[in-house]
Amino acid sequence: MGNEFWTGRRVLVTGCTGILGSWLTHALIEAHAEVIGLVHARAPESNLFRLGTHACIVQVDGDLTEYHLLERVLNEYEIEVVFHLAAQSLVHVASQQPVDTFETNVRGTWLLLEACRLSKTVKRIVVASSYRAYGVQGALPYTEAASLEGRSAYDTSKACTDLIAQAFAHTYELPLAVTRCGNIYGSGDLNWDRLVPGAMRSVVCGEPPVIRSDGTLQRDYLYVDDAVAGYLCLAERLDDTALYGQAFNFGMDAPRSVLEIVETIIGLSDHAELKPIILNSAGHEIQQQYLSSEKARRVLGWQPRYSLEAGLRQTLAWYRAYLSMKETSKVSAERTRSVA
Repeated sequence: MGNEFWTGRRVLVTGCTGILGSWLTHALIEAHAEVIGLVHARAPESNLFRLGTHACIVQVDGDLTEYHLLERVLNEYEIEVVFHLAAQSLVHVASQQPVDTFETNVRGTWLLLEACRLSKTVKRIVVASSYRAYGVQGALPYTEAASLEGRSAYDTSKACTDLIAQAFAHTYELPLAVTRCGNIYGSGDLNWDRLVPGAMRSVVCGEPPVIRSDGTLQRDYLYVDDAVAGYLCLAERLDDTALYGQAFNFGMDAPRSVLEIVETIIGLSDHAELKPIILNSAGHEIQQQYLSSEKARRVLGWQPRYSLEAGLRQTLAWYRAYLSMKETSKVSAERTRSVA
């Protein structure tokens, strides 16, 4: 299906200010969809606002835990497609604030899906789970047939999201499918605690990147444009009832260690002499977590278009421009203050 599929369709995106949600929203607008975004907190620095996409959508201020708001939005805007991406997505925050994480990620999911179940217009729903829902497995790579074994607060919240979504699909024949993506990176992510943004800020500033683990952890890394393509492709295919309740992995099928990622970023930078600082202080991490996306390739015809190096190169170019702009703004502000 091409872009004409989305023309005029009314789409709700929860989590539209996040890195994936903002680029998905941008792609939907470019495909001429009518997008309604649920915005928990307006953040002018978020990618949605920097892209200018916020001006092209209907923004609804609210929270996933406000059931009557969710019901009203679906009915008032006659929503046809729902992309449920909103979540407390930071692993270390989940460890510190498990109750808030479960409230948003778990309760927020069942409330939204109940509102979808009662809606007369919703025809397609894509729910974001995570590769972390798989937890520790005896065999790698993770396939969709593996059980969900999340144990930490964040991992468990995503496993619950995943199972709740499957329950609604199988029990009520809800037109719903689940995504389990690898680590998504790309332009616009300002969560500096994450590996790619943090390492890129460091190298742009000419500083050695800091690795909190021992550097040997292996993960899947997926460029955000490829993740967006996966979400759109899956939603477009949900006229097939055989897909209801199914989960799909989206990844590169090429795990890389944390150290490899950082060394690749350094190699693409203007400071190839830099050496990463390895703290080896991260605890409770699973050594190897990576996906097989064979099912998405076979069933959906999806495949990533960007190599790791190509995705990182584009992302690094964005951070160079962003940090340069911030430095220019800072200097300009200081000059203005000195004149005053």
